[in-house]
Amino acid sequence: QVQLVESGGGLVQAGGSLRLSCAASGITFSLYIMAWYRQAPGKQREMVARMSNGGTTNYADSMKGRFTISRDGAKDTIHLQMNSLKPEDTAVYYCWAMAVNGMNYWGKGTLVTVAP
Repeated sequence: QVQLVESGGGLVQAGGSLRLSCAASGITFSLYIMAWYRQAPGKQREMVARMSNGGTTNYADSMKGRFTISRDGAKDTIHLQMNSLKPEDTAVYYCWAMAVNGMNYWGKGTLVTVAP
């Protein structure tokens, strides 16, 4: 059974930082593309950051320079370090994993609230 369990969300003041984690189980972690998406109230889900199994990273333009995705193969975990947070970063952040054959999975999400 595949599980992606996010943690680390919470309430932070604008300008602050948070570190999200996603622990994966039930998959061969090293073979999966991993990513963070987010969905703000009333908006569509959007990609935040993605990391290939080879370590190549992609970021949404609005997150470049503020967010950093990383993966820990020893712990089957990815992280999202978020700095200089803005109120518009308020959203539910989801972990996503995709195998090379296209099979993909979602976590249940963790809420990040950035107060002005």
